[in-house]
Amino acid sequence: MATIKKTTTAKKVTAKKPSAKKPAAKKPAAKKTTAKKTAAKKPAAKKAVKKPAVKKAPAKKPAAKKAPAKKPAAKKTAAKKPAVKTAVKKPTAKKPAVKKVIDAPDDNVKYRNLFDAFAQGKLPFANGYIVSSFFSDKTAYSIFEIVSYAGVKEIFLTETGLQFVTGGKKLFVLVENDTYDKKFQEPVSRTMGESIPKRFNEVETIIAKNQTRIMVAKEPDELYGSFTILKPTSINFSVVFYQMPDVYTSLTTFFEETLNRQRKVPQIDARKAAQLITGVVQKSMSPQGEFV
Repeated sequence: MATIKKTTTAKKVTAKKPSAKKPAAKKPAAKKTTAKKTAAKKPAAKKAVKKPAVKKAPAKKPAAKKAPAKKPAAKKTAAKKPAVKTAVKKPTAKKPAVKKVIDAPDDNVKYRNLFDAFAQGKLPFANGYIVSSFFSDKTAYSIFEIVSYAGVKEIFLTETGLQFVTGGKKLFVLVENDTYDKKFQEPVSRTMGESIPKRFNEVETIIAKNQTRIMVAKEPDELYGSFTILKPTSINFSVVFYQMPDVYTSLTTFFEETLNRQRKVPQIDARKAAQLITGVVQKSMSPQGEFV
C-alpha cells in the first residue's frame, strides 16, 4: 500500500511542470509588438523626406515660364512688318489718280479755268500750258505769262495762289497801248506791274495799225524746282490748256480772240501776234521742241 502512494505523488509533480512553461510563451508576443512599433515609425520618417522633394519640383516650373516670355518680343517685330507695307502702298495708291489726269479730259475740253480745274481734280500732271493775264484797270496795257510744265510731283493751294512742285518755262508777252507814256523805257526797267524781265533786243515786236505794240520774248525763262500761279483778280484770268493734238491751234485761237476783243488789237494784227506766240511755245516749250 505504501508503494502505491509514492507513485501518485510523482505524477502530480510531473503535471505541474507544463504550467510553468506558459509564462515563457508570452515573450515572443511582446517582441511582435515591438516589431510593429518600429515598422510603424519608419513610414512616418519616409513621408517627411518626400515632402521637400515635392516642393523642389514646383520651383522648377517658374523657370520654364521664362522661355514663353520671350515669344511676345518676337511678335513685336512681326507687328512692325505690316506698318512698313502700308507705308509703301500709299505712293502706289496715288499713281492711278495721276494717270487719269495725264491725258485729255473725258469731255474733250480744250482748256479750263486753272483754279476750277484744280478744285475738280482735272489738272493735267503729265504736262500742260498755263496762260495768265495781268491787265491794267485804266488802259489796255497788258502782260501775259505762258507757263509750260511737266512731271508734276504735287500741286497745292497757298495764300497767294496755286503752287506746282516741278520745273517749267515761262514766256512773257507785253501789250503796250498807243498812249503809254514810257514807250522808250526798257521793259525790264519799268515800274512794278508794268515790267517784264526782258530788254528790247530780247523780244519780237509787232506794231498794230492802231499803234498798239505787242512784244513777245524770243526765249522763255527757266523755272526751277517749283512755281506759283497767282490768283486772278478783277478781269484777269488763269487757264490751263491740255496737251491735246490740236493744243497749238487752240492757243493761237485763244490769243487771237483775247487780243482782239479784250485788248482792242485789230483782227489781222491779233492773228499775227497769236501765231508768233504759239510759234515760240511750240519751238521752245513743247515735247517735240525744248520742253521744260
